[in-house]
Amino acid sequence: MSKVIYCKFLKREAEGQDFQIYPGELGKKIFQDFSKEAWMQWQTKQTMLINEKKLSMVNADDRKFLEQKMIDFLFEDQELNRNKKDE
Repeated sequence: MSKVIYCKFLKREAEGQDFQIYPGELGKKIFQDFSKEAWMQWQTKQTMLINEKKLSMVNADDRKFLEQKMIDFLFEDQELNRNKKDE
């Protein structure tokens, strides 16, 4: 049985992730605060960005760009997003 969490992206209760899908502290926050549905929406957006911008996951700059877009997408106005943009 899957756990139900309050998804900060959807702003409602939804089915949580089965496991941590992204590494590190950021991955822990995603696992705790974002539902499967929110992650699927990000994956759709991610695929669109990769295709439109012709990103290569071998390229470190492209991976960094995509990670920032993920933070922008998932965290919107939350503290993590503001801190990341200041760096």
